[in-house]
Amino acid sequence: MVLRALLAVLLLGALPAGAGGGGHGNPSDLGAYARALTDPARDAWQRPDAVVDALGLRPGSVACDVGAGPGYFTLRLARAVGADGRVYAVDVEPALLAALRDHLEAAGISNVTPVLSVPSDPLLPARACDVVLVVNTYHHFPDGPTYLRRLAAALGPGGRIVNVDFEKRPTPVGPPVGHRVSRDAFVADAAGAGLEVVDEPRLLEHQYVVVLRPAGGIIQRP
Repeated sequence: MVLRALLAVLLLGALPAGAGGGGHGNPSDLGAYARALTDPARDAWQRPDAVVDALGLRPGSVACDVGAGPGYFTLRLARAVGADGRVYAVDVEPALLAALRDHLEAAGISNVTPVLSVPSDPLLPARACDVVLVVNTYHHFPDGPTYLRRLAAALGPGGRIVNVDFEKRPTPVGPPVGHRVSRDAFVADAAGAGLEVVDEPRLLEHQYVVVLRPAGGIIQRP
């Protein structure tokens, strides 16, 4: 248990970009990183099933998992949208997408499209997504408002962006406080990207959940 908690603190976004010897702010040992991200001990504080349930996905929906890594949320999203739905799993790290593909094959899941993105752009198809989920990833974006505009461009009619991230205060898990983006700072970035808050479900002890949609139904192009 101590090792698992230590991995959660060190690996779930604890390193700033360029640190630790890995690309895109990831640790150099991507195998250990992937194992930490999918460790079942994470469930106790991340409550992934509760988060996915709150998204309101239905069979046939299209979900996008930005910062998908090895698929901790991706596999749950795939089951939520069913065989007639689709999940776009976005990550900048090829090795993590390779781990995701292994997990998808082992689980017999075929409704996921892995997307190798670049740091400034998720490279999602336009107007394709009902829900875009971003978990513990926003601090990696080089220009938050611009990236949010690109995510908004991927939303279909009535689509939403859901950001889950750590409160900017000490918590038993998560990155150092100095690396976190506060709820207020994130909402300010969202407003700058032409997005408005429509819900903030209180699901998690250490993290905020903010649901966004284009303000007035108008998407600002990046």
